[in-house]
Amino acid sequence: MSVYEFSAKTIQGEDVSLEKYQGKVLLIVNTASKCGFTPQYKELQAVYEQYKEQGLDILGFPCNQFGGQEPGNEGDIEQFCELNYGVTFPMFAKVDVKGNNAHPLFTYLSEKAPGLLGSKAIKWNFTKFLVTKEGDVVKRYAPQTSPADIKKDIEELLTK
Repeated sequence: MSVYEFSAKTIQGEDVSLEKYQGKVLLIVNTASKCGFTPQYKELQAVYEQYKEQGLDILGFPCNQFGGQEPGNEGDIEQFCELNYGVTFPMFAKVDVKGNNAHPLFTYLSEKAPGLLGSKAIKWNFTKFLVTKEGDVVKRYAPQTSPADIKKDIEELLTK
């Protein structure tokens, strides 16, 4: 099994199979517009611009499960990301990332890359998952991990 077996709605409402990203290194992030980590959008965009030509895609999944920090609708979120952070990487419709209504992709990511002390639950916004070109989940990063601090791991996967 790989991330390519899942699909999700884009922020514009289009159903997309993640097979579309086959052969690319992926950084999948649950995001929020009103979180202390929201400025990471700027860092994520910088990493995306630095590596997209080499085969990196960043997939942003807004989530309102942590402190109600993503209250807007998809149009609000898209506008916020573009205007405030110049986000051009793919953004998806709001999802749950934990609990009974969690998007199956995030259930899979959590199983494949547990967090601290083996915890599978996603604890906060801006948890990041790194995925190989073959669709295998290799690492989870805590919300406080700066996207810039992931560059070395991204570079390793891009050169494989």
